[in-house]
Amino acid sequence: MAVAGFGRDDMELVQEQNRLTIRGKRKGSDGKTYLHRGIATRAFVHQFDLADYVEVTDATMGEGLLVISLKRELPEALKPRTIPINAGTFVPLGRKPSEIVERQREFDRAS
Repeated sequence: MAVAGFGRDDMELVQEQNRLTIRGKRKGSDGKTYLHRGIATRAFVHQFDLADYVEVTDATMGEGLLVISLKRELPEALKPRTIPINAGTFVPLGRKPSEIVERQREFDRAS
């Protein structure tokens, strides 16, 4: 974000839940009277809506630019997980497991 004319002390970054607010306001005056101040010295407020689980990790300011680093970190419960597939005997609906075991024994004896 371009913030020419502002220093680090003139800027304020606030993150509240999913909203990032950036405020810029020049502190103090230099005692001079200006006919026109221009955009570089006007106070401003910018608000950004952040996605879920996004946090501001760092903010760097230099040469008239404000760079804000964001990081998205999902909780373990929301991360995809792999479910292992086990080998075993399939029991159709409506049959008892004991019937399946008996049929398997009969099949094994016949083989």
